[in-house]
Amino acid sequence: MPTYSYACTACGHRFDAVQSFADSALTECPECRGRLRKEYGSIGVTFNGSGFYRTDSRSGSGIPASGAASSKTESTAPAKSAPAATSTSAS
Repeated sequence: MPTYSYACTACGHRFDAVQSFADSALTECPECRGRLRKEYGSIGVTFNGSGFYRTDSRSGSGIPASGAASSKTESTAPAKSAPAATSTSAS
């Protein structure tokens, strides 16, 4: 269950409350019975698995740079030749 931070707008009392997502927000200060305000802070995010780190895209990540990566860039279809430029002389 997540922990929410609250602050009283009347007396400034601050506290944390462990609540379910389904619970409604607290509205009354336990110290002075004043109005509460929910505070939002930074959240912790953890990225697990590959592809999230700067070093995952470099050649030292376990995939040889000359092996699998270069085969993706090579085309097996024959190259198309550009049409020959024709010039007309205007006299």
